[in-house]
Amino acid sequence: MERVGTVSRTAQGLAVIRCASADHPDIGTPVVDESLNGVGRVVDVFGPVSKPYVAVSPNDRSRLAELVGQKLYAR
Repeated sequence: MERVGTVSRTAQGLAVIRCASADHPDIGTPVVDESLNGVGRVVDVFGPVSKPYVAVSPNDRSRLAELVGQKLYAR
């Protein structure tokens, strides 16, 4: 399991994560929280190469606001 980063904000129904390093998960990679509960899948990678952003489409959009500030991991 690889740490993706911390959810910095939400936008257009997606969780936006600032990656901890230049390494980022591929599009389609499942994302989980610290308790290994499924959160969603990576749908986009964008921004600077050194510390990109990752957009995650959540499994449950009603819990989207709760994700802000959480550390997420690639499965």
